[in-house]
Amino acid sequence: MTAAPANEVLPESVALSGKAINLVVDGHHILVDVSVDVAAGEFLAIIGPNGAGKTSLINVLSVATPPTSGTVHLRGRDVTGLPPHRVARSGLGRTFQTSNLFLGRSLLENARLAANGRDARLRTGFRRVLKDDPVTERARETLDLVGLGRRPDRLASELSHGEQRKLELAMVLAQGASVILLDEPMAGVSVDDVAELVELIRRVHREQGKTTVMVEHHIHVVLDLAERIGVMHHGAMIAIGPPDEIIANDVVQTAYMGEPL
Repeated sequence: MTAAPANEVLPESVALSGKAINLVVDGHHILVDVSVDVAAGEFLAIIGPNGAGKTSLINVLSVATPPTSGTVHLRGRDVTGLPPHRVARSGLGRTFQTSNLFLGRSLLENARLAANGRDARLRTGFRRVLKDDPVTERARETLDLVGLGRRPDRLASELSHGEQRKLELAMVLAQGASVILLDEPMAGVSVDDVAELVELIRRVHREQGKTTVMVEHHIHVVLDLAERIGVMHHGAMIAIGPPDEIIANDVVQTAYMGEPL
């Protein structure tokens, strides 16, 4: 299969870019010459069969995993190989397939810790929360934004899967991320909670102006949210474009074993 044109956006408008990314692990080619540009304020979804390399690409784009070759640029700056915490402070945030929360801590403490990471001068870990602390206020604001502000003293362990996803998003926002990577945000979320979480993600993207890259298996969620869709197969990006073009693409249909999207 040959890759479709990359539909690259203008360089000055690129918020996040991966160029010629290859990832080889123990001799296995996990990512194969993947290039992708994400425009500032864009919502890009990445889909593909299991094992296609979607999460591996997110790991490389978030600099959690260094590529074997290729580069990652955040707003024009080469961040390849930089420590993840430094890149996070530059405005790149992500969520994970499995909730990455401090379950024994309150919602406010979780959000506050994320907000702390935004400013080295204000890092205080889980110290006593002060009402007039600007970090605490920022944490409270993000909890309100995702609908979890009524009971900030609740433990994260008391939340449903859907609420935990909201808290993860609050933490990303609290750290000041302008580019957000969401790795299967609907994983583990009950059917009843999906629609509300979709609307929250849409609101954060549109009202907060966040550049968003999402890996997701639920194709109806992808079609509801994404402005462009990238399709991965066997570690390669085989197509990328507007949703209507992707769902009509014969190469994409073949990658999904003939199952209509």
